[in-house]
Amino acid sequence: MPATHKILSIDGGGIKGVFAASFLASLELSTGKRVVDQFDLIAGTSTGGIIAIGLCLGYSAGEILTFYEKLGPEIFQHTGFASVMASIKQLGKSKYGHEQIAATLNNFFKGRLLGECKTALLVPSFNIETGEIYTFRAGGASPFDSDNHAEAIDAALATTAAPTYFPAHRTKSGTPLVDGAVWANNPTEVAVIEGIGSFNWSPDSISVLSLGSTQNAFSAGLARSTALGAAYWGMKAADLFMTAQSSAAIMMAELLIGADNVHRFNPMVPARRFGLDKISEIPSLKGLGDSEARKALGELRSEFFA
Repeated sequence: MPATHKILSIDGGGIKGVFAASFLASLELSTGKRVVDQFDLIAGTSTGGIIAIGLCLGYSAGEILTFYEKLGPEIFQHTGFASVMASIKQLGKSKYGHEQIAATLNNFFKGRLLGECKTALLVPSFNIETGEIYTFRAGGASPFDSDNHAEAIDAALATTAAPTYFPAHRTKSGTPLVDGAVWANNPTEVAVIEGIGSFNWSPDSISVLSLGSTQNAFSAGLARSTALGAAYWGMKAADLFMTAQSSAAIMMAELLIGADNVHRFNPMVPARRFGLDKISEIPSLKGLGDSEARKALGELRSEFFA
């Protein structure tokens, strides 16, 4: 029997968000039902935050997928030699500027407010002034939906301001924010806690559809047997932290609401197959999302699209 309260959670991952957008677009096409109408709370971090905001505002998953296909290359413009030079520049300042992503997202959201959301929204970010987490909440009956007045682009730019890739985003209220991925790249646990703590949903009434952005098998390499320092770990630190955070998020969500109620889809792919800004792989990510959704259709139709 389908759960009473349904949550959709979408990981960060840059252009790899195409996987999640395609997965959801395939579900909408197969079921004839819009994602926003099937969930009581939609949470997303970084690129997942863009998708979550779009869904909550009433965009179809197909429209969001088209946005990624057409405008993703405009945000991540570097290719070939220019990409190498941008990576070198990244050692001293952010790889990409603020202007292009701001213009692209502004054109997509067109000044809309989070208060227009058709279902509850949760978007993690982080305040680099105070060192505290910062979470956009809107569109629901929660007593903490304090961001109904905020513009969608403000939340989108904040949650996608990945350190080294984009500069911090200062909101219209003056708060300097960066990518929510620094503490909740996988927001599944945060969303479940929001449901239980803010909406007073019973744990046994909740079911979660959690979408990743593809994963590589983690390996510590030489560090398993050798005491290595910053020169080695510096290249692996982000993967280490995000892998650990995602594993903890799923484990805690399963403890809170039961493993059978957490439906996680995050396919394993070869190392370095996809990258945060590897726009050449958009077609492959789209195809992977569609094929994974088709395989999961029977399970998800009865649980979330009945």
